[in-house]
Amino acid sequence: MSDEKTICLICAWREQCQKRFSLPTGAKCPDFVRDISIKSEEEGEEIKEEEK
Repeated sequence: MSDEKTICLICAWREQCQKRFSLPTGAKCPDFVRDISIKSEEEGEEIKEEEK
């Protein structure tokens, strides 16, 4: 895992989270799980290249 962002906007638990937006900036949420339905910028670029 490199520098993957762990922000509320891309968390799979964001709808039910009680901690949402309450952690200080830069803090790592222990409950964070990336929502796989949201593509990363790198994945989006790869898909665009494959469609050409």
